[in-house]
Amino acid sequence: MGTVEPATRLRADAQRNRDLIISAAKTVFASRGPDVPMEEIAKESGVGVGTLYRRFPDRDALIRAVAADNLGQILDKVRAAMAEEPTGWDALARIMRLSTDLRLSVALTASSERSLEIIRGDEKITELRRTLMGALDEVVTLAQREKTVRQDVGGGDVAVLCSLLLQKVRSLSEEGLEFATERCVAIMLDGLRASASNPLPGRPLTKNDVKH
Repeated sequence: MGTVEPATRLRADAQRNRDLIISAAKTVFASRGPDVPMEEIAKESGVGVGTLYRRFPDRDALIRAVAADNLGQILDKVRAAMAEEPTGWDALARIMRLSTDLRLSVALTASSERSLEIIRGDEKITELRRTLMGALDEVVTLAQREKTVRQDVGGGDVAVLCSLLLQKVRSLSEEGLEFATERCVAIMLDGLRASASNPLPGRPLTKNDVKH
């Protein structure tokens, strides 16, 4: 029987530890923000503090890695919606319901000026955001060609609507919170329909209006 090469096993272990750390950091950052002590993230991930710092030498590196991983997963889901849904409208509706997946990205950028600076200064993250905004533009344009989405909106409008869905409404009851997001998505989608009669003020928001 063959054995796994030590170098291959080490690479696999390193990747496993990295995945565990990022997964734990996502959970902690989403609930408590990015300023949680690194030791707590190590504990949550089940790896030693030394292992965490070998993979991510400081908090900035971990924030960048978590943001890039999160945006990459969202982009994959957006592309899947575009490839799998039969119409541009169906893809748009599916993407709007991905808003909860954006919660971590918003939490990271809204929680502190420092985390926003870290994320905006990273070229990989900037490119992921550009690509994601380009995909939203494509979906909106496709649905407009199908005459299912009103002509006076752009991908930037959809991005802003998704961000609004993530705002915490503390006055809602626990029961109301369970279906509030779904209701808001339905209301927003109705407003995006080509049949919507009231004109919108200003001009369509595009990817150039959304800061990367």
